Amino acid sequence: MKFYLSSFGFGRDTGKLKNMLPPGSRFGHVNNSQDVTDISKKIIPKLQQEEIDQLIRLGFKAEPLDLRDYFGEENKLREKLFQLNGVWVSGGNTFVLRQAMKLSGFDIIFNELRSRRDFLYAGYSAGICVLCDSLKYIQNVDNPGFFPYTSSKQTIWEGLQVFNYGLLPHYDSDHHESEAVGKDIQDCINNKWLFKALRDGDVIIIDE
Repeated sequence: MKFYLSSFGFGRDTGKLKNMLPPGSRFGHVNNSQDVTDISKKIIPKLQQEEIDQLIRLGFKAEPLDLRDYFGEENKLREKLFQLNGVWVSGGNTFVLRQAMKLSGFDIIFNELRSRRDFLYAGYSAGICVLCDSLKYIQNVDNPGFFPYTSSKQTIWEGLQVFNYGLLPHYDSDHHESEAVGKDIQDCINNKWLFKALRDGDVIIIDE
């Protein structure tokens, strides 16, 4: 699996993103981190469409992939994901995104997709924080106590285990969460937790 991990939005390396998969590759756009948000319900679909349009401008095909449509339907989601070449996972609340991944079986299928060299996991903010070994690193930024789904009422602290350290986006940036990120960084330092801070615009690329 390849990774394109941005602090915010598409970051500064869209030229490299464009070349990580062949033109016409199919993306599923996952926006479930926004299932609990202060942003107007009218704005969320608009923002999602803007990101889908950006993927299309980069030469890809893209469509919404709502994990809520697959709650309790892991095999159905597996079939869908294996038809795609990548996913774009947007920012929002990491804990809510993690719940959606568990309820749909995305977390299990993700480990199966790891062996595919032609599959790209891309995203930003919550979409990259969820890849860490734990979500403990970002509990000042994201509220662990949001439970938008009736079948999930317990905080999931375990991440997807790609990194054994925290990824902290929006560090020292013109972003409304930057101050809270600073508090999480201080917590990491106090607890001697390993972390990597990213400023908005920064991108981590893993293309093996």
